[in-house]
Amino acid sequence: MAQILMPQLGESVTEGTIAKWLKQVGDSVQKYEPIAEVITDKVNAEVPSDFEGVLTKILVEEGTTVAVGTPIAQIEEAGQQPVHADESIEVQAENGESAEARVTTEGLSRVKEQTSRVDVARPRFSPAVMHLLQEHGIDPSEISGTGLGGRITRKDVLAYLENRQITGRVQLTKTEEDLSSVAAPTKPATGPITFNETVQPSETVSAQPQNQLAQTLTGRSLREDETAIPVTPIRRTIAKRMLESKHQAPHAWTMVEVDVTNMVRFRERVKDEFKKKEGFSLTYLPLFIKAVVESLKEYPILNSEWAEDKIILKKQIHISIAVASDDALFVPVIHHADRLSVLGLAHAIHDLATRARAGKLTPADMSGGTFTVNNTGAFGSILSQPIINSPQAAILTMEAIVKKPVIMPDDSIAIRHMMNMCLSLDHRVLDGLVCGKFLAAVKKRLENMSADSIRLY
Repeated sequence: MAQILMPQLGESVTEGTIAKWLKQVGDSVQKYEPIAEVITDKVNAEVPSDFEGVLTKILVEEGTTVAVGTPIAQIEEAGQQPVHADESIEVQAENGESAEARVTTEGLSRVKEQTSRVDVARPRFSPAVMHLLQEHGIDPSEISGTGLGGRITRKDVLAYLENRQITGRVQLTKTEEDLSSVAAPTKPATGPITFNETVQPSETVSAQPQNQLAQTLTGRSLREDETAIPVTPIRRTIAKRMLESKHQAPHAWTMVEVDVTNMVRFRERVKDEFKKKEGFSLTYLPLFIKAVVESLKEYPILNSEWAEDKIILKKQIHISIAVASDDALFVPVIHHADRLSVLGLAHAIHDLATRARAGKLTPADMSGGTFTVNNTGAFGSILSQPIINSPQAAILTMEAIVKKPVIMPDDSIAIRHMMNMCLSLDHRVLDGLVCGKFLAAVKKRLENMSADSIRLY
């Protein structure tokens, strides 16, 4: 009996949580076919089968966290179908064919039959669709697919959710109307109510529908104006990681303001030509990362991590970036970012962001980050205190670029494009002095970016 083990999902990952079984006991499994989704740090990863056969046993339930290397399922390989005693007795040699050979043939035929039946009964879903189905607890049989061969697409799921919300609002309005009539007092008030007044049975009955509306959530009852949202495995993992980071790393925070007027003017001048040549837009993020990696070379202590008895300096610079989709947050990594030009960084960011939103990132895409750059300004934020992406030593956010009146060195006032940079640091590793110098280095590089200093190609 072959066993599927919890895979190693990253360099520093020692455990994983089963988010969803994509196969059930009795289902046929092809080699390399995904059989389960496992939660990694902030993302889901599919676990492929190393064997072809039938899933005979699930050893780890959904929502359970186990160490890397722990058996999570058993598969009866296709070429090792067991011969049951009763089958051996019934099989008789006919036309010179041995009983053993026929049993094997019948076993394989049964597997093929199961495969065919299961494939028809259990359509495959893309990771994006699977995420939506899981998060909202939707039975896929309730949705009519409009994709090729009736396949359910992400658009189908979103349309279903929108219709469900409309229906839910209609039902809620109706329920409120019903409650208002049921809960109406059956006895008119005749005077002030005292605390010693005995509650009449009719009043108890009228309160029951309201109590039935309240749902209990881990010891806390919901009021009528509250709604419970189930915690998905990925949200639970994010919460766990954030809590661990805040508990383990003493966070400190600092911020500087940067005049990026020259950089903005440069981008405005080249963005149309860039899009025409490359097929996607030139954002500010590759310019930010270029300035950051050059500054990390100057102050390598920020590219490090705490290891209790030592501080580990990273020789390679791998930049983690945050990519948000409609229903999840991904943190893929630009490996060897210090070896890339602005054009190379732009392509790497575009590739990772595109695959993240399509649910096509691999565990390797998310592993190995040594420093995180978060472009929170894309959402209009002007100030933030990011939580460190543990075990990294620091995280830097680039806030929104806004026009502001600024007093120039010659005491004149000018309208400039200004941006805040916010740095959260692990105070076990870093102190204010070196972080201040690092931020000053990034600031200087960004403020000096212009057509004369930036090399796109």
